[in-house]
Amino acid sequence: MRRRPLFTASILIAILLVISIAFGVVKLIRINTEFSKNTGLDLPTVVKLFVDGGAALKTSDNKINILLLGMAGGAHDGSDLTDTIIIASFDTQKHTLALLSIPRDIWSDALKDKINSAYHYGEAKKDGGGIVLARAIMEDVTGLPIHYVITLDFTQFEGIIDVLGGIDVNVTTAFTDTEYPIEGKENDECDGDPKYLCRYETIQFLQGVQHMDGKTALKYVRSRHAEGDEGTDFARGRRQQDVISALKQKIMSLKPWFHPTIASQLLQAADTATDTDMTIGEQLTIGKMAMRLGGEIKKISIDHLLYVPPTWMYGRYVLIPEEDYETVHTYIKQELLK
Repeated sequence: MRRRPLFTASILIAILLVISIAFGVVKLIRINTEFSKNTGLDLPTVVKLFVDGGAALKTSDNKINILLLGMAGGAHDGSDLTDTIIIASFDTQKHTLALLSIPRDIWSDALKDKINSAYHYGEAKKDGGGIVLARAIMEDVTGLPIHYVITLDFTQFEGIIDVLGGIDVNVTTAFTDTEYPIEGKENDECDGDPKYLCRYETIQFLQGVQHMDGKTALKYVRSRHAEGDEGTDFARGRRQQDVISALKQKIMSLKPWFHPTIASQLLQAADTATDTDMTIGEQLTIGKMAMRLGGEIKKISIDHLLYVPPTWMYGRYVLIPEEDYETVHTYIKQELLK
């Protein structure tokens, strides 16, 4: 009889342990469920990432279309205008990538403004609305379904390239820009100089392969005042494609996933500079796809399908289709099929 209290105590302890374990399991499941919901990472997805595949991705006709929006950032006027607009289209069967540059000055009847203002108007209505509105407008312009959106803050962009030790860019056409704006001097009175020359610096790029750090690469893609064709948005679009290609080649050659320190710095820089509607699981899966790309990156332009109408029609410099948007849509789809 004297042993019953010990026996009873043992049962009580066992019950408490079972309850504690059960509570812990339930808590773990809840945490895991919330984590999976927020990141897109669950145990099966993690296993697939290490073996073959990854998270389920949105696709259309074996294509994953990602809208890349680059904006000036900072605190000055127009900081959230997307002056860089590129659609990266992954072909999941051919394992290839195509970059489609969209000129920022295309007029949108829906916005009653240029398409580079879509993100701005969307954010003004609702936090996060910029991605939603920009996606809708770019789908109208290109005729392509946009599955994901990534925004890039140019004030942080150079950090990504610097972590990689710079990139090698093939400058196809030499140019000089005598009016490249100097950061922080946008409102400088220049001691009364009517031309405000103190606000600008002269930058020059020679033809051929050039090694660029982050600051130099940023100037290369943002330059707008070079003489001749290199001063057009069409040329800027081509240069942006060149930098993306060079960035991809550097990452492939460096293999940062084998260098924990570089990988950590790269992820931190990218997280600071970008925002996206993709889950972590989707980002990792697309990153894995990018590492498997074969051949050269295809570069597509619709410049020849656009023209500049008389200023009186829209009250400013804009671009509109020479024929109609159906022609633009057909051309883009045909190019992606090649």
